[in-house]
Amino acid sequence: MVNSIYGKKVGSTQVFSNDGAAIYVTAIEASPCTVLQVKDEASDGYKSLKVGFGNVKEKKVNKPIKGVFTKNNLAAKKYIKELRVEDFDHEYKPGDTIDVQVFKVGDKVKITGISRGKGFTGVIKRYNFHRGPMTHGSHSIRKPGSIGMCATPSKVHKGKKMPGRMGGKKVTIPATEIIDIIGEQNLILVKGSVPGPSGNIVLLRKA
Repeated sequence: MVNSIYGKKVGSTQVFSNDGAAIYVTAIEASPCTVLQVKDEASDGYKSLKVGFGNVKEKKVNKPIKGVFTKNNLAAKKYIKELRVEDFDHEYKPGDTIDVQVFKVGDKVKITGISRGKGFTGVIKRYNFHRGPMTHGSHSIRKPGSIGMCATPSKVHKGKKMPGRMGGKKVTIPATEIIDIIGEQNLILVKGSVPGPSGNIVLLRKA
């Protein structure tokens, strides 16, 4: 059963419930995903649907990828992804579409995307470390401090929290609620925030 779809984060706004409460929501444009290939356990070892979405000019697609579309006489798509399927309750074939109708208002969904990158940061911003004293000639205000060990084991253990790149990783937010679905515009309004900046590609799947 297909219970997921790819979409593009549009932005955030607020809507009002029937009792007048303001709800912070994020709008996701889930344009119809076109099925390009059906994978099964016999030939590929797992079940999934290779789908394409997003309009793009044909000259922008390289020849190996273009063959995927010409083989099934389909228009070129900007993005090619896979939707894992546990069991096929519908006989899918290339050319079929998957749209926002896979969800309904009130469904709980998990959303996966690439978080916003924040560059190289120190331990205070990255891990919420406390700073050092700022008086009496201290030179270790924002430094991480000593990281070494004694003679035994005389090494730095793996996983030590140190400065480094922050963000820009694949993250999944807990189950959030679908507040509204605008079918004419292929928009899904979900409660709360969604990983990444506007324009980020995210995966929605039922929790």
